[in-house]
Amino acid sequence: MEAPKTMDGQDWGLLILLSVLWGGAYFFAGVAVKELPPLTVVLARVFLAAIALLPLFWYFGHSLPKSLSGWLPFFGMGLLNNVLPFGFIFAGQTQITVGLSSIINAMTPLFTVVVMAIFLEERLTVNRVIGVILGVVGVAVLRGFDGPLDVSQTLGIGLCLAGALSYGFAALWGRKFLVGVPPLKSATCQLICSTLIIGVVVCFIDKPWTLAAPSQSTISSLVALAVFGTAVAYIVFFKILVRAGASNVMLVTLLIPVTALVLGNVFLGEPVQSKEIIGAVIIGAGLLFIDGRVINRLTGKRAVAD
Repeated sequence: MEAPKTMDGQDWGLLILLSVLWGGAYFFAGVAVKELPPLTVVLARVFLAAIALLPLFWYFGHSLPKSLSGWLPFFGMGLLNNVLPFGFIFAGQTQITVGLSSIINAMTPLFTVVVMAIFLEERLTVNRVIGVILGVVGVAVLRGFDGPLDVSQTLGIGLCLAGALSYGFAALWGRKFLVGVPPLKSATCQLICSTLIIGVVVCFIDKPWTLAAPSQSTISSLVALAVFGTAVAYIVFFKILVRAGASNVMLVTLLIPVTALVLGNVFLGEPVQSKEIIGAVIIGAGLLFIDGRVINRLTGKRAVAD
């Protein structure tokens, strides 16, 4: 069992970039599911993203697997990292707001840390447990309390939690079966597999050829969701996974709510409330605990002084 890796400045920069890309993805998906069934949105997302990545894939000299055994790791990753979580989260967004769904997804690091510990991939250190708990408390503060939840909200929250759990298992799968695979190849091949899996499901359930043509805003949202929120985001995701490990890459879900607040304030003029500032500070403290370097340094100084 390995100790969790610490992250350097480049890792944190990539993590912040990923939080911007995936934070925007929640918005674009929220627009699309107002007109299209969730599974059809998933299909459009992974298909268009695969199409966007294939030219780069071939340009950099990568080749597709030539055997079933070569494809299996990507089928597993596509199922756990795309088909299941996208389906759960998009379905959840038909019941709850985009902002709430992104906040619930901040449970992903907790699920990832627990999954990795159960399968003896990473030690469940005290610092990481404290950090994840602080992160969850932080996003809870961001959410606030607006009264009791109704049945539809409860269903939506449950679906989004299921998506977060699937991401935790995806991190484990990537750690075990995709180590050493170039990020561009991982992203492209898993998206191809995801398209095949969800394509079959959608043909039986949604029958997209029978749906009304989507509006221009929905089409634009699907393209942005596929290109920026999926194709580019997964290249960054797998880059962090290779550099910093499975648990660290899932810290992005703690940053997404904060990123959403910043983007909303800068581009939409949305006011930042005091609870949001407090939540962001708590999340920052949680990230320091999970990273460990600052906390260990302070602990070390205290030990010397004692």
